[in-house]
Amino acid sequence: MATNENLASWDGLGYGFAADTEAFVQADQCLLMAVNPLVKIGQLEHCLNAYRQQGGDFVTKQADPRAWVLIDARRQSLILASDPIGLSNIYYAQTHDGIVFGSSADFVIRHPDVGTEISVQSIYDYVYFHHCPSPNTIYRQVKKLEGGQYLIYQDGEISLKRYWQPVFQERMSGNLHQAGQELRQLLVDTVGSMAETEKNTGAFLSGGLDSSSVAGALAQVFPGQAKTFSMGFPVEGYNEIEYANIAVKHFNTRQHEYYVTPEDTVAAVPLIASYYDEPFGNSSALAAYYCAKLAKDNGVTRLLAGDGGDEIFAGNERYAKQMLFDHYHRLPGFAKLALEAGLYRLPQALAESKIPFKAKRYIEQAKTPMPDRLQDYNYLHRHDINDIFQAGFLAQIDVAEPLQLLRDCYRRPENASTLNRMLYLDWKTTLHDNDLVKVNRMCEMAGVEVYYPLLDQRIVDLSCRIPSMDKLKGQKLRWFYKQAMADFLPDRIINKPKHGFGLPFGIWLKDHQPLKELAYDAIQALKKRDYFQPRFLDHAMEMHQSIHAAYYGELIWILMMLELWFQGKRL
Repeated sequence: MATNENLASWDGLGYGFAADTEAFVQADQCLLMAVNPLVKIGQLEHCLNAYRQQGGDFVTKQADPRAWVLIDARRQSLILASDPIGLSNIYYAQTHDGIVFGSSADFVIRHPDVGTEISVQSIYDYVYFHHCPSPNTIYRQVKKLEGGQYLIYQDGEISLKRYWQPVFQERMSGNLHQAGQELRQLLVDTVGSMAETEKNTGAFLSGGLDSSSVAGALAQVFPGQAKTFSMGFPVEGYNEIEYANIAVKHFNTRQHEYYVTPEDTVAAVPLIASYYDEPFGNSSALAAYYCAKLAKDNGVTRLLAGDGGDEIFAGNERYAKQMLFDHYHRLPGFAKLALEAGLYRLPQALAESKIPFKAKRYIEQAKTPMPDRLQDYNYLHRHDINDIFQAGFLAQIDVAEPLQLLRDCYRRPENASTLNRMLYLDWKTTLHDNDLVKVNRMCEMAGVEVYYPLLDQRIVDLSCRIPSMDKLKGQKLRWFYKQAMADFLPDRIINKPKHGFGLPFGIWLKDHQPLKELAYDAIQALKKRDYFQPRFLDHAMEMHQSIHAAYYGELIWILMMLELWFQGKRL
């Protein structure tokens, strides 16, 4: 818990941050605290001087925006600012006489004036997203900042503003070759600034583009001494060690590997569920934890992660898929009418055949506006929610809220292409609310720091300068990035199929009895809470055992982690 004697007279203030995640400066009853250990004292002093001269407006004029907290005891005011992407979370709760804030919801709810009443809306949102999306949290009283946002608290009032929005460009000043050289140099420079020593710094290595790029940059910083850490699974289709070892050989790193087992899952899952300050359903958290633990066991206390490359340089398959629907909207109006009329007038036998069925499905999806179309396969859109949730629960929530959160974010950038809007949306939903939470918490649980070189602000800004057509050229994902890294990464990694830290949980769950008992006991316990229809929970277990083990295994994981979180928090 951070404390400051000069500010103790402000009785309405409470705050808590992890002791190793802050630097601070103090003068004239002002305290400026960084929520990032890489921030230098000189940078903080510069910001504090800017605040004295410009007041709260200085937030919007930062040359190097960061996450920080500014407390002005004389004015009885507070400013909380997240970094542009939201690499870390800042939580807060307003009380009857002040405000409480911290780097986790767990810190905030420790304050006696902050309640722990559960937000039923966030339960629904959790099932929808598999995490609790910002700005809400699992607790009704507690909120959290989004990336690029700041909060001002003064005279008992909270105001929220945005100080940073990406400016996406579709015309470059310069050429792509120069931009590619700049990207590679920025990556090496950023890794060099984030690495501490060759003994205590390492890198996650899945064998994908991003982790291989970061590992390669670390190998340039520490030639022949860079430590890399990879997870494997002894299940066909889930193991990427082969690609990780291609990077190891190419960059001559000191590789460490671990194969996660069902027994590891049984041992760690309850601990992982309760360690998160909110319910968290991303199953790859298990691999992230064991990878971080492997690093810690080998003397590494600082890890570099490759998260973010897909979301800033267009590497997810859904981006390419959604761009296909734009072709439909380019057709003249009469052509669309003729196509639809022809398809829907076909004889029934022909209409149900493969090609006409797919054509009608394509038109149906194309006519769904963005970003709603991205959620076409969401479980809660494919099934009747009355069969999933209890009527009393549904009466308390807004089932349209998750989509509205997505729409608000998607529409926020000005003059942005469809692709860039999808990227910006993923900065919130995939990075800030999900993947970064996953890696941050699991590294913290294992006792290591984590940094994200590809999300350095200079690299994010560079990505905004790359035209959409060069990020995603036709259906070629990450075209610019791959061109930039062509002489740096091995060809097999550049051209490898998309993968990740997937967990074969559904496969293991069918036959591993201790894992089955852990999961199914949690779901049986979930029946005692007034959220789900008991028959839906039974159906999920039955379907997992009978068909689609991987698909229903993910649903079982999400439900299991929700109940284990409640049990871990004793709620």
